[in-house]
Amino acid sequence: MPDATTDVPSYWDRYARGVAPQDPGEVLASAGWTQYPGHGPGFELLGEAVSALELGFGRGAAVAALASQGVKATGVDLSPAAVDRARGQWGHLGAEFHHADAVEFLAGADQRWEAIYSVWGAAWFTEPGTLFPLVHDRLEPGGRFVFSCAPAVPGSYGVQGMYGAGFNGRRVWVYRWAYEPEAWEEILAGHGFRQVRVWEEPAPEPDHVGTLIASAVR
Repeated sequence: MPDATTDVPSYWDRYARGVAPQDPGEVLASAGWTQYPGHGPGFELLGEAVSALELGFGRGAAVAALASQGVKATGVDLSPAAVDRARGQWGHLGAEFHHADAVEFLAGADQRWEAIYSVWGAAWFTEPGTLFPLVHDRLEPGGRFVFSCAPAVPGSYGVQGMYGAGFNGRRVWVYRWAYEPEAWEEILAGHGFRQVRVWEEPAPEPDHVGTLIASAVR
């Protein structure tokens, strides 16, 4: 598989710069697992965690929301633009934002967290066989791993590629992984997780795209 890792940060920088500014209160209120503000479960899925790490934090809203609740909240993202923006907007809450690849960050970490999570982030864009063992290793015993992403398109499973700059732009591509809930459960269990549950959270409208949510415990 061709290596395009040097192009990926620029793709996510472009994404981060394209996110329109929002009122901080509105952003915090909408922090959750689904693409529909205020819809679906909240961060109770992380249990009583006092420390949490987000993989691919994007706007940083989830990290900020947890920090505002007294959680020692940390986030890592591949985009320098996202990191700078999050630090400027949310640093006063005590949240920590790091610029790094999620795999490299976990591999080099010398601490453990009570929760590691990803809201439409790195857990979707990283090969599970590489990421999940590192997440398992960096969780405290009994710690929770939770992530959300889009459900798989029926009949289209496994690694999928997309051109980040469009079909008439530079050859920048990213990969993401998609499976049915049962397959995600098998993958998580195969990497040592227990109490595994993966489901599709329905959208507010019956004909709209839902959200795949996975929850597991070390």
